[in-house]
Amino acid sequence: MLNIVLFGPPGSGKGTQSEKIIEKYNLVHISTGDLLREEVAAQTDLGKQAKEIMDKGELVPDKIVIGMIRKKLEEHQNGPGFIFDGFPRTVEQARALRKALTDYDERVSVMISLEVPREELVKRLLNRGKETGRSDDNLETINKRIDVYNKQTIPVTYYYDKMHKHAPVEGTGSIDKIFSRIEEVIGKVKEN
Repeated sequence: MLNIVLFGPPGSGKGTQSEKIIEKYNLVHISTGDLLREEVAAQTDLGKQAKEIMDKGELVPDKIVIGMIRKKLEEHQNGPGFIFDGFPRTVEQARALRKALTDYDERVSVMISLEVPREELVKRLLNRGKETGRSDDNLETINKRIDVYNKQTIPVTYYYDKMHKHAPVEGTGSIDKIFSRIEEVIGKVKEN
């Protein structure tokens, strides 16, 4: 199996690039953001709790997120692999993902992190907010989300660095140019 963690701050293009990766490599997409937004749209109790947390720019508790991930792994254990988009966001989640994959005799193949300057992230997210009306795409919440990412999520890169799984990719330029950089990384992983 090819199991990719696609990593990057809010607005780095994870959603866009994950679609291209899924199309080319036929991977099962696991986006905690999408899973949570589905719950919000369905107005489940989990969705209401998640919306309140997300609207503040904070992270949804690990226990909720990890439970959703395990459910997806169980549903697709015979597939070609997974792309994890927006997960793991903490070292604890990275450890939980490693354990969950190990339970299925699998491992993370590579963690690709999209590297984008803060000013570009803010610009992209403000534009997305205008286009989609997402309530969490306003300047105050955007800055808080980026700060939370820098404080709580960046340590995940060090976790994957220690395992020689971290591959930083420049996340600026055209969508196709960024994707060609990602393809290069995946090609090297598949050779090993």
